[in-house]
Amino acid sequence: MKIVSNPFTGCLTSRWDWSVTLSPQVSARIRNYRPRLPRQQWAPVADQVRATVAAAAPATCYDAAHLLYVVGRLAVWAERTGLPRDPGLWLRTETIDGFILLSLAGQEGSTRQTFRTWLRRTREALVWVQRGEAPPVRIAASRRPQPPYVEGELARLKGWAELLPGRARLDGLALMALGAGCGLQPGEVPAVRGNDLRVTASGMVVLDAPWMDRLVTCRAPWEQTLAELAATAGNGYVFRPGRKVEASKNLVSSWPARHRPHAGLPALAARRLRTTWIVDLLGQRIDPALVADAAGMRSAAALGPYFHWVPPLAPEQAAELLRGPAQ
Repeated sequence: MKIVSNPFTGCLTSRWDWSVTLSPQVSARIRNYRPRLPRQQWAPVADQVRATVAAAAPATCYDAAHLLYVVGRLAVWAERTGLPRDPGLWLRTETIDGFILLSLAGQEGSTRQTFRTWLRRTREALVWVQRGEAPPVRIAASRRPQPPYVEGELARLKGWAELLPGRARLDGLALMALGAGCGLQPGEVPAVRGNDLRVTASGMVVLDAPWMDRLVTCRAPWEQTLAELAATAGNGYVFRPGRKVEASKNLVSSWPARHRPHAGLPALAARRLRTTWIVDLLGQRIDPALVADAAGMRSAAALGPYFHWVPPLAPEQAAELLRGPAQ
């Protein structure tokens, strides 16, 4: 990858298998960009970051300044972890996921999701630029949550998982305990290590991970299972500890694809496990603001789609709640 500056027009040209010339305004923005980082951190990767953004910017809908910021942070993190100075390695899926999980551990979930989206779109843009083609049309998928498991299905799925051989048994139970027991998002499941889980004197299991920005407490029916998994994992990952990378795009979804329950049982799905956890809490009339916070949502408004599955109260229960405690 090379970047060339025209001394007469000030325009930058990024050269791959073909070339893309930017407008003077965008070129100046890229050329003059200086992050709020120590010079010794920024200087080694600055040229490659600028070249990457110069190539990707025309093929994305994002402002060059935004791309410079996120690609710059990714590059500095990659440099610090010892990766070669190669944008092709920086923008690999596992590198992006590692950066999001480790470097942005203290950020809000929405911020991490935005960073991941920008970086993945940058990766996609570079692939198309290398081929000399226009970016593909983006098709929006439904954001509706997957439905919860119905009554009895989780117990039967747990019984099935407990009969799996060897490591498959532990991974199946881990996926269920972290999803239906803790309500973790699919992207959070792979990051949990055994020593991230703290068992209190009363038997409560709390997720005390440095990258977790909210209170996560395991539901009582899953406490013993998760405590045993934590003790087995020790300093290693609770789910699929034998992996070669910290995270990858299909790390969670590929496990249910390889391990399918017998006839009559639905497949395990991390999103359905999380929905089941949310609906169960709402069904017990726990404060929606508390549920949203534990789920890593920005506000209780995000729970709206889940109320579709919350069963209504019986008239007697509703009357007692509306009446309130006697004076």
